[in-house]
Amino acid sequence: MSRILRGCATFLVVGVVAAAIGCKQNKEPEMAKSAEGGSLYSRLGGHDAIVKVVDNFVAKAAADKDVNFTRTNPMHPNHWDPSADDNMARFKAHLVQFIEMATGGPQKYEGRSMEEAHKGMEITDAEFTALAKDLKDTLVEMGVPDKEQGGLMAVVGSTHDSIVGK
Repeated sequence: MSRILRGCATFLVVGVVAAAIGCKQNKEPEMAKSAEGGSLYSRLGGHDAIVKVVDNFVAKAAADKDVNFTRTNPMHPNHWDPSADDNMARFKAHLVQFIEMATGGPQKYEGRSMEEAHKGMEITDAEFTALAKDLKDTLVEMGVPDKEQGGLMAVVGSTHDSIVGK
């Protein structure tokens, strides 16, 4: 189940930020630092704020049929059941870890590259766009300032080619 979990984990926000960090675990994200106000991580509010964003974002994405969160078909090799065991808790922990690393926070992402994680998922451009919209809507609903929304959404956009069609 952990292979499937890691694959789905990278599809969501894990899929949201890896390309921006070059899919390398020890490379500092290019967007992590800003001359004004410190890292994007600190401007987003740090760990507690990112956990809240992830909680709200995952709930929104999981309910969005256009995202195809579980890859729809239970027979698909990358179908994921978020209700099994502690999958959702581990999934959210990976997302938090990934966002924190990609935005200049203290965490290190321990997952696979975007290409490896999304292999066989057949994610469409429309699914990617729906996921990005859910993240944007979450950030707006949570009152994240425009500049920080833009920073995180730029990270999301940079992952497109590493995720779609794999």
